[in-house]
Amino acid sequence: MKCIVGLGNPGLRYKKTRHNIGFQVIDHIAKENGWKFKKDKFNAHYIQEVVNGEKVLLLKPQTYMNRSGQSVKEATDYFNIDADDVLVIYDDLDLPTGKIRLRQKGGHGGHNGIRDIIAHLDTKEFNRIRFGIGRPEGDESVTDYVLDKFSKAEQADITPSIEKSKEACEAWCEKPFLQVMNDFNQSY
Repeated sequence: MKCIVGLGNPGLRYKKTRHNIGFQVIDHIAKENGWKFKKDKFNAHYIQEVVNGEKVLLLKPQTYMNRSGQSVKEATDYFNIDADDVLVIYDDLDLPTGKIRLRQKGGHGGHNGIRDIIAHLDTKEFNRIRFGIGRPEGDESVTDYVLDKFSKAEQADITPSIEKSKEACEAWCEKPFLQVMNDFNQSY
């Protein structure tokens, strides 16, 4: 079984903010496939389905970003999912808005949600889709920036990237992540 995790914060206040891009990708996968979320397990909204013959758990932790690891750990323990069968989708300030980069492993890069997942899984070796949100301009704080919504111009950049992220997740259900990473990082 594979586990695809979208990071974000629960509640309407944070809906469609830059920090919730992981939730947006998971919601897009669910919508495109006609799937509905279940609640109240693993401190998350989740869906368990089959994609391209592979059992897949879609997970949106409801623990707030900085405690995402708790939810991921509960779900992966329950289903006995290895860290290399986990893919986490999250916002990245160091990539231009709408740019996606797939990675097999790495540090947290200052992202507190990833930091917490590393701490709870006790490994840095899990797959990632880094989704670029750019950096704030001027005097805007990083916190205010990531908790703000995308502008209309930025929305034009992120919409095709949400679709590309969905395609990468689906491809991973058929091919090894390294191959998916090479295909998507070279073409996108």
